[in-house]
Amino acid sequence: MPHTQGEVRFEFVASNILHPLEKLVAVRHHGNEFFLLYVQKEAKGLLKSDKLTRPSPNYVIKEALNAYAKAADLEVLASNVDEAPKNVHLEENSALRHIGDFIQDFPAHPRIWIEVGFGSGRHLLHQAKNNPDVLIIGLEIHKTSIEQVLKQITIMNLSNIQVLDYDARLFLELIPSNRIERIFVHFPVPWDKKPHRRVISDAFVAEAERALVVGGTLELRTDSDLYFAYALETLTALQKVSFEVHKNRDLSISSKYEDRWKRMHKNTYDVTMHNQIHSPQRSEQYRFELPIERKSDDEVIALSGTIHRFDEGFVHFERIYRVDGGGVLLRLAMGSFDRPEHLYALLTPTQTRYVPALPIPSRANYRAHLLLGALLHG
Repeated sequence: MPHTQGEVRFEFVASNILHPLEKLVAVRHHGNEFFLLYVQKEAKGLLKSDKLTRPSPNYVIKEALNAYAKAADLEVLASNVDEAPKNVHLEENSALRHIGDFIQDFPAHPRIWIEVGFGSGRHLLHQAKNNPDVLIIGLEIHKTSIEQVLKQITIMNLSNIQVLDYDARLFLELIPSNRIERIFVHFPVPWDKKPHRRVISDAFVAEAERALVVGGTLELRTDSDLYFAYALETLTALQKVSFEVHKNRDLSISSKYEDRWKRMHKNTYDVTMHNQIHSPQRSEQYRFELPIERKSDDEVIALSGTIHRFDEGFVHFERIYRVDGGGVLLRLAMGSFDRPEHLYALLTPTQTRYVPALPIPSRANYRAHLLLGALLHG
């Protein structure tokens, strides 16, 4: 290491300090930085993508996996990674965006709508086709759904959709105030047993209110009685709010989930919040630079598994890896209790930085970053 195989570059290998047979391989490919995970078990090993840094679309990962197997001259006992060429629809598509695009320069389009968790994409594609003067940002974390929608965008020749693989709860904090006309949250996972994981929350609604133009709407559509009641309670807690409720309303397009619920004679609820607040622009400026001078590798490794809290959040050293050639790699959960970020921090003699990208510039993340810096510096 480093080693280049075709278009794929392998930077370094890092070994888990508690489980040395688990290793991360740092990869750069098609403008993406991510890790492959290698786990050794007896005489066999498993090579797959690291979930935390997994990029979209999938062919980027497949090419990296096949390239590593070839470069390392591995004997492949079994594989579910094909060597098919790139999907032409994905290769030609420019709709897929990276979170950094929005941090550096949020779209200046005069009319912007957002769909949270677009799933099969029926509603997203329908709205884009019927509203060509609107830029629609679709947020989804499931890779298969993203690839299917990207393919349809190309087939339908739509130029007014941007697709982002990111958590909507964090994304809202990046949006300038008073910029969005409509936010759709259709059939989110209800999480009835883990309500803290729901998309709709006090924090989400507050950020939506700030991001929406006056008269803009936040539109929830759900088949869950509990989610419906919870949404009403959450909206009612706002200082000033206007919302409307519909039951079993027919829309011009329905999702595959809604079709299923109709066949089962389940009720569907619509809750639409109309924003009445003009919000001030945010003025915070956050810089996420890790200290160059820091504790020794062994002192940092001693932090493994520890959790450090502050008023509105925490820093958790989930796993620590030793980097071949010197240094350590930290797998972290950090930020707010409700919406933590999961990422890596690389600390070597030549560089200290977050991987694959900086934390989202939120207040909780910045406070967590300052705490992390203090823990690493001592």
